[in-house]
Amino acid sequence: MHNTQEILRQTAAFEKTVLPSGLTVLVRPMPGYGSVHAEYATRFGSIDREFTVDGKTVKLPAGVAHFLEHKMFESEDGDAFSKYAKTGANANAFTSFDQTCYIFTATRNVDESMDVLLGMVSSPYFTAETIQKEQGIIGQEIRMYDDNVDWRMLFALCDCLYEYHPIRSDIAGTVESIAEITPEMLYACTDAFYSPANMVLAVAGDTTMAQVLAACARAGLDKPRAMPAVQRVQRPEELTPFKPGCQFTMSIAKPCIGVGFKEKPLASEDRVKGEILCDLLSEVICGGMTPLYRKLYDEGLVNPGFGGEYLAVDGCCCLLFTGESEQPELVRSLLLEEIARVRREGVDEELFTLCKNQMYGEMLETLESVTGAASSLVTSHMRGTTIAESIGTLAALTKQEVDEALQTMLLEEHSATVLILPAGDGEELEGELEQDEE
Repeated sequence: MHNTQEILRQTAAFEKTVLPSGLTVLVRPMPGYGSVHAEYATRFGSIDREFTVDGKTVKLPAGVAHFLEHKMFESEDGDAFSKYAKTGANANAFTSFDQTCYIFTATRNVDESMDVLLGMVSSPYFTAETIQKEQGIIGQEIRMYDDNVDWRMLFALCDCLYEYHPIRSDIAGTVESIAEITPEMLYACTDAFYSPANMVLAVAGDTTMAQVLAACARAGLDKPRAMPAVQRVQRPEELTPFKPGCQFTMSIAKPCIGVGFKEKPLASEDRVKGEILCDLLSEVICGGMTPLYRKLYDEGLVNPGFGGEYLAVDGCCCLLFTGESEQPELVRSLLLEEIARVRREGVDEELFTLCKNQMYGEMLETLESVTGAASSLVTSHMRGTTIAESIGTLAALTKQEVDEALQTMLLEEHSATVLILPAGDGEELEGELEQDEE
């Protein structure tokens, strides 16, 4: 056992430094790899809609974190993408529910690319004119996502499950909500959440901690900085879903069904184990190796992509099962029956082991690429853990713990159902769904 733990520690090894500015720097040296991948992330995402900073309350419309992500590439001395073009790096960024991350991958000129990354995030520049221009660009992006059935399903389920939590709003916001954004609003967000102490820099590949720290020093991140007093504001939610469900049409070939289950938010001190439990539950109920999935697929009731996932952020935890089906009502019924059966009989021992091993393999696989390694470092840091600790938590999880969790999770009374029908197949049925009477 000791040898196994030592091998695991070495496999997931990384170096960590906390700078005087408060910035956490994580580096996974991977000698012999041909590239370097860097991720610079802040704990600020789409759900951060109301907060107090140094005693002043700030309320944001939906989509501000994503809008800010776009604007951080601009500065008084030029666009960051143009600078990356000169270094040869491939750069991008993304916004999730609870973080914003700026990334690049480079095979050469790594120091120069690091200077661009750290410089752009440290020097926000917003004007009314540039914001107005960006509102048109992001408006087009929002309309594009309006045609994405998976995206629409995700937020329709969240909108049904939650009454107050900002997870019910699209990460990009709406055309109307982003029209409210002002320079003052964006500066308030960077002041509150783009402090180095609220951020993490993770780098993996053919590099060293010394090289990364030298870049941080050039950006002035080796100097002490004040951390503003920020407090997020959240409204408590009942476990009962806000709405039993909804139904609408889109330009799709087949109907789509989503069944979401609202769960208790995960406690911060047990977040990693809670997320692993949620992930494992979705796998043992309708993962590719389960009797339910084989039945649904073999009988042509669902498409191959039917499956489950979980969402877990501050104040929110839910499990969602989605996919295409010509018989959505039957699929929902079979899903609920399978959950009830597994709750009654317990998870099959062999299936439990197979799902654990699959998750274990996926965790280790991420460490084999520079992109996966850096991303895992960021994710683990945001959870307050390490990759090795997460793998250890998975290894220690027992079938009994999963069976016990199922007694209070995936309850039908805490569920909501969304149906998306092909346009022309049921416009007269659009709106809320009534909960089935027992």
